[in-house]
Amino acid sequence: MRNVLLAAAIAFFLCLLGTPIAIRVFRAWGIGQRIREDGPKGHMEKMGTPTMGGVVMIGSITAAYVVARLMSGGEFTAAGLATIGLMITLGLVGAIDDYIKIRRRRSLGLNKTAKLIGQFVFALLFALLAVKGANLPTDLSFVRDTGVNLGYFFAIWVFIIVSASSNGVNLTDGLDGLASGSCALVLAAYVVIAFWQFRHPCGTTPPIAACYNVDASASLDLALVAAGGLGATAGFLWWNAAPARIFMGDTGSMALGGLLGGLAIMTETQLLLLILGGLFVLETTSVIIQVISFRTTGRRVFKMSPIHHHFELLGWPEFTVVVRFWIICGLAVAIGLGVFYADFLARGGVT
Repeated sequence: MRNVLLAAAIAFFLCLLGTPIAIRVFRAWGIGQRIREDGPKGHMEKMGTPTMGGVVMIGSITAAYVVARLMSGGEFTAAGLATIGLMITLGLVGAIDDYIKIRRRRSLGLNKTAKLIGQFVFALLFALLAVKGANLPTDLSFVRDTGVNLGYFFAIWVFIIVSASSNGVNLTDGLDGLASGSCALVLAAYVVIAFWQFRHPCGTTPPIAACYNVDASASLDLALVAAGGLGATAGFLWWNAAPARIFMGDTGSMALGGLLGGLAIMTETQLLLLILGGLFVLETTSVIIQVISFRTTGRRVFKMSPIHHHFELLGWPEFTVVVRFWIICGLAVAIGLGVFYADFLARGGVT
């Protein structure tokens, strides 16, 4: 636990102290946010706010993981390295998207096809490392392995999870502090899950029926990664809370989404992510509903999607929307952890 707390602390202070430096550098380089012209009018005043703050988060998480792992005296595992690699590579896709927006001075960057191709390639590489390097079973999982083997379809399933999680966080990143605060809550849940699996692996004496068929060293590695993510998002939120002095950009949102997807896959809690990340599911669903409704009937269900903009246009202050959505995210995380723990108890586990 000491090394998990160390990873969180290192990432927090690196991001807390590094972000203001990035703000000054990005402002000097003209790396500013482009705003949707059809968005809420109040957002136009955010035009030019430094973006791509995700670079600081990615660096802080990676550094925290490396230092904490070295301090623990253990070896780096394929599970931890693959998850960090997925975060970095998806952050790279997001950075290209941000660069195009800044270079062309518009709110649209990479097209959907290019993004999906990038996600597909890196998700497949991650799946290969997970199965061949980390010996991850190709089974469907909920709160643990279900025993339903997906075979070769597992690679496609990994892509679906990674794409959904990265795009879900990306869609949520529309209000000051909304995505960073929400990701912090879900990452906190994965700190608990990974560390709990580390403390209850199968093969211990005396054995317990509720044990997890995971490699203890890999679980600890994943706990360090999740703790680094929690610390970094909390440190970034200090500067990203309303009124935001910097945005994470697609660099950050896609990296954090990839990190969540990677943790869900590696901890064998794939479907549990739907509950833990309930807010991201809500945001994504609102966009899907809006698109289907408009294309089939010509009418919009919401004043604007994602749904957080709908409430803004109803007259809710931005900070009110953010806090209430944080509450929704917190409730989803509490329910998800409750389901995870209930499964442990139902199998005869004791605290």
